[in-house]
Amino acid sequence: MVSQSSAKQPASWVYAEGFVPEDDVLQRARARADALGCTPVQPGVGAVLSVVAAAVRPRTAVEVGTGTGVSTLYLLRGMPEDGVLTTIDIEVEHQRAAKEALAEAGIRSSRTRMIAGSALEVLPRLTDAAYDLVLVDADKSEYAAYVEQALRLLRPGGVLAVDNALWKGRVADPAQRDEQTVAIRAMAQAVLEDERLLPALLPSGDGLLLAVKRG
Repeated sequence: MVSQSSAKQPASWVYAEGFVPEDDVLQRARARADALGCTPVQPGVGAVLSVVAAAVRPRTAVEVGTGTGVSTLYLLRGMPEDGVLTTIDIEVEHQRAAKEALAEAGIRSSRTRMIAGSALEVLPRLTDAAYDLVLVDADKSEYAAYVEQALRLLRPGGVLAVDNALWKGRVADPAQRDEQTVAIRAMAQAVLEDERLLPALLPSGDGLLLAVKRG
C-alpha cells in the first residue's frame, strides 16, 4: 500500500515503494493507524528496516514510536527469534492496537517489551551500549534528543534508523522554516557531522536516515 502522496512522486519511487507487497496483517495495522490518526512508516521504509534487522541480527532493539505496530512488525520479521524489541509510545491506545497486530501475526509476546510513556522519560532509564538497533519515529520536534539518547544506547557497530528524514520534501528546501522541518534538518546535519557515525540518507518512503555507530 502506497500513500496518497505517491501521485506526486516519480514512477520509479512508486514502483520501489510497492516492490515488496504488504500482507493482510500489515494492511490491517495501517487501517488502525488511519483510524487512530497516526502515521506509520511507508512500505519502502518498512522493507528496508526488515533487511537491516536481518543483516544486523539485533538481539536487543529499541523503537521510539510504536504506533499501531507497522514498523514493529517489520523489525521483528527481520530480527532473530530470540531478539527482543523494546517499543515506546505515549499513547496507550496505539500500543493496544499494536498488540493486536502482533497477535494476528503470531508473534510471541515475549519478543516485545511495550512501554507506555514519554520517550524522553523512558529512554534515559535504558542501559548504555546495550542495544544493537534503534529506530526513531515519534515527535519530530524532539528528534535531536531521541538521537542523543540512541547514541548512548547503541553498542559499537549498532545501527540508528530515523524515519521521516526528508519530511514531506521540506527538509531539502532551505526556504521551509517551520519548527518540525528545522528540527529534522538540524538533527540530520548533526548526524552527518558526528565522527562517531557512518551515515546514509535513503529516499525510501518519507526519507530514512541510517547510521552505524563506529567501534
